[in-house]
Amino acid sequence: MKTNANSLRVGNVVEYQNQLWTIIKREHVKPGKGGAYIQVEMKNIATGNKTNTRYNSSEDVEVAYVEQKHFQYQYMDQDELVAMDMTSFEQFNFHKDLLGDAFPFLQDEMDLQVEFCNDKPVSIKLPEHVTLEVTQADAVVKGQTASASYKPAILENGVRVMVPPFIESGDKIIVRTDDSTYVERAKK
Repeated sequence: MKTNANSLRVGNVVEYQNQLWTIIKREHVKPGKGGAYIQVEMKNIATGNKTNTRYNSSEDVEVAYVEQKHFQYQYMDQDELVAMDMTSFEQFNFHKDLLGDAFPFLQDEMDLQVEFCNDKPVSIKLPEHVTLEVTQADAVVKGQTASASYKPAILENGVRVMVPPFIESGDKIIVRTDDSTYVERAKK
């Protein structure tokens, strides 16, 4: 399906050089001279290679049809995660690379959105936020202002995040899965 380059969004799957690519960054650029263009960074679904390309704002781009299915994570089997289709209750194996950087946030019985293109899984999306316990938090440096400073902390899954000074070891916090950033302290 053809669409205008202005309509491209992060996460879209496009056909480029006869291969499928996922858009991971998108920027609309309006230089001082010349026409506006869309600068995109894309990742090849098959090989994992990345590339940057520009599209004129008026150019049409071939966007692939992507079907989303609802799954529930069951367990790991070596490098593959086993998930159950929530409509047919069949189990499927997916390579953990489909999760990308969000893999450490995978939890038992977590709901997953699996995107398929031409009946082939192309990506797995976790819920937007997860709640995790802080296992280690550095002490607050005296003299820092509370509004502008963050300190490093390590979560129960081993991920390092920056948290406000009032967060201590043992606290549960909510973290954004797509970029590993602190959202808020979890309600007790």
